[in-house]
Amino acid sequence: MWIQLKHIGSQCVITRVWHQHKLFRNYECLWRVSSRLRELRVFSNDSKRTHDSPCSFASNSAVNGNGLRERPPWRILFFGTDEFAVESLKALTMSRDSSPKTAVDTLEVVTLPAVLSKELPVRRFASQNELPIHDWPHIGPCEQFDVGVVVSFGCLLPEDLILKFPYGILNVHPSLLPRWRGPAPVFHTVLNGDTETGVTIMQIRPKRFDVGPILIQDKCLVQPHCTAQELGATLAKMGAKMLISTLQNLPERIQNKKEQSKQGATFAPKISVDMSWINWEDQSCDQIGRLFQAIGSRISLRTLWMGDTIKLLDFVGKNEIPVVSESEQQRKPTPGSLLYHKESNTLLVCCKDGWVGFKAVKLKKRLSAADFYNGYLHQYFLRKSERQQKECLFQTYKPEPKDVKKRKLHQQV
Repeated sequence: MWIQLKHIGSQCVITRVWHQHKLFRNYECLWRVSSRLRELRVFSNDSKRTHDSPCSFASNSAVNGNGLRERPPWRILFFGTDEFAVESLKALTMSRDSSPKTAVDTLEVVTLPAVLSKELPVRRFASQNELPIHDWPHIGPCEQFDVGVVVSFGCLLPEDLILKFPYGILNVHPSLLPRWRGPAPVFHTVLNGDTETGVTIMQIRPKRFDVGPILIQDKCLVQPHCTAQELGATLAKMGAKMLISTLQNLPERIQNKKEQSKQGATFAPKISVDMSWINWEDQSCDQIGRLFQAIGSRISLRTLWMGDTIKLLDFVGKNEIPVVSESEQQRKPTPGSLLYHKESNTLLVCCKDGWVGFKAVKLKKRLSAADFYNGYLHQYFLRKSERQQKECLFQTYKPEPKDVKKRKLHQQV
C-alpha cells in the first residue's frame, strides 16, 4: 500500500490511495490503515477549508499533529428518528448556521429508510433544512466526521462504526442513568411515579444500550399529573441545550467522563398494548392515573365489557371525579362496578381503593359517557335478566397461560 500526497498552497492533501484488497481481510488491519490516514492529515493553522476534500478542516478549528481537531466547530453525523430527536437536530442546525459557528461545522443525518418511515420527524426536518440524509444502515464512509450524535435512534450501532469517530458517538438519553436504561425511559418515569428525572449525555458503547460513560447529567422535577408526552417535550429541549454545551467543551468533557454506577440500574422496555389492560382488583386510583399519563397519548386504556374489548378515553382522576354517595361507599361495590354521574357526564368505575372516571369510551365507535349509559346501562336494560345485571360491569382481562394456549391449538389441529 502507498499514498500519494499533493501540495496545494500551504496544505498537504491526500489525493490517491493504492492498496491490495487482500490486505484488508480483518478489522485490525482496517483500523491501522484508518489511523495512518488520520496521521497524514497535516494542515497549517491559517489554511482555508477546501470543500472538495473530506480531509480538510475549518480555518478556525485547531488541529494537532495527528490531524485531530482539538476544538469546535465539529463535523457531526447525527442518528435519530422521532420528535424527541428533532429538538437536538434543530439545535445542531442552528449552531451550524450561526456566525461564528459555536459547535457545528458540517452536519449530516442518518435515519431509517424512506420506505419504512415516510413521515419520520427527523427525515422531514432534515429534508426541509436541506441536510444530507443517509438511509440506515447504508451510511457510507464516516472518517470525515469528528463525532457522532445519537438521539432516540433505536438501532444498536456496531463497534467498527463507533471506532471511526475520533471522539466517539454521543447519546442524549432522557433519564438519570443508570436508572431507566432502554427505549422508553420517559414512559417508565411517569408510570413509576418518579418525582425527579433528567437528561444524561453519554458516550455509547457497542453491544449494549445505555451503559457508556457519562459526560454530563442534569436533573429536573417531574410535575404532578404530567403526561409522558409533556415530560418528553421538556426533556427534549433540555437535552438539546445540554448537547450543545457538551460539544462546546467536548475534549474536556471526555477527559472528565465517569463510568455509570453499578447500583440503581433499572430497565425501561418498549411500551405495548399489553400494558394498557386495567386490573380493577389490583390497581389503585393512582396507579391507573399514572398508567393513563404514561401511555394514554399513544395507547388507549382498555378493559372487557360483556366479553368485548372496550377502550376507556378522557380519564378523570380521583381528585376530579364527583363525590360518590355514602350509600354506594357503604355498599362496598365489586371492582369494575359502574356508575354514571349525569351532572358531569362522567362514567365512574370502582377500582382497588376508590373510583376513577372516564368521559368517553369506544366500542365499535366513540361514545360519550351519556351515550354509553343510555345504550348499555339504563335501568330498563339492566332489569332484563339477573344474569345481565351481574355481568354489567367492567371485567379484568386475564390472558391465558402459554401452556393452555398451546394445548388449545393442539386440540384444534
